[in-house]
Parts: sequence; structure tokens; C-alpha cells
Amino acid sequence: MAKYSDAFKEQLVQEYLRGPKGYKRLAKKYGLPSMSPIKEWVDAYRLLGREGLKRKTKKSTYTGSFKWDVLYWRKQRGASLQETAEAFGLPRASLIAAWNRTWEQEGMAGLEEKPKGRPPMTDKSSRKPLSSPPVSREAQLERENELLRLENAYLKKLRAFRKKPAPSPEKHKQGLRSSSRKKDSD
Repeated sequence: MAKYSDAFKEQLVQEYLRGPKGYKRLAKKYGLPSMSPIKEWVDAYRLLGREGLKRKTKKSTYTGSFKWDVLYWRKQRGASLQETAEAFGLPRASLIAAWNRTWEQEGMAGLEEKPKGRPPMTDKSSRKPLSSPPVSREAQLERENELLRLENAYLKKLRAFRKKPAPSPEKHKQGLRSSSRKKDSD
């Protein structure tokens, strides 16, 4: 919800334009913390009429080249911030001041639109697999030799396991019974 309704803004603007009261008196009369909003509303009303007082549903974005054109135009003509805002149909002169400050600090790159929010995730299929360094022929043969040794050892153990008789489950059960009796007697 907006802090001030469109009707309230229009009432203040009309009262300012009709009477001798200044920004400070109106701010004091209506309990506003400063005169700045009233000045902005009056400027917006003069520039855009009632539409200037309405709350914007979508934030306007401006390209870097447009911002540069506005700053260049202002410098060439020696115009004030307000005159420049009116010439380009900008809602607030403070936008131009912010652009100018950014341009002085960061240059033209600072005027370009910066991406907002979290960067998008990259597609898993577009990721390059980590490439291992090339392996020499000798290293390949050593690796193959190691795998063959492991396979040979596994097969020997398997053969030995098959020849050895499996322990009977009866013996195993007896061992469990005798150990459980000992625990009960303690």
C-alpha cells in the first residue's frame, strides 16, 4: 500500500498551486516529515499532470546510452536537473543526479544496467568434463598389470573358499547358547 494516496497528493499540489503557502508550510500543516515529497509531487504534476502523481506499478529501466544522452544534453546546454528531467520526461530530477554521480565514479560502464539477483544455474550438459592429463604408455601398462594382479588374487581366494567346507550352523548355534547361559548366571 502506498504511503500517500493519489487524492492526497493531488490535494497538496492544488493547494500549493492556488495559494501563497510554500512547501514548508504545507509539510507542517499536513504533518509530513519534510518538504521534499511535496516538491517532487508538484514537479511531477507540472510535467505529467495527474499521471505524474500516480504510483507506478512497474519500475522504469533506462539503457546506458539513454542515460549518457541525458547527461550529455544537460552538460551541453548547462541545464538544471529539473529542466533536464522535464525535457526527457523523467519523473524525478534525482535520477539524473544519481546517474551523474555513477558516471563520475565508474565511467560509462557504471551507466549500463547491472543484472539483479542470483545468477542463473549453468546447464549440466554444457559443463566441460575435467580432463585428466595424458597418461604415458608405460603408466597404462603398469595400471593394466596391477588390475590383472588383483583379478588373479581374487580368483585364487575364490577357489580356496570353494574347496574349504563351510562351518556348520549347528556349531555356531551351540556357541551362542553357551555364551548366553553364562550371562544369565552372572
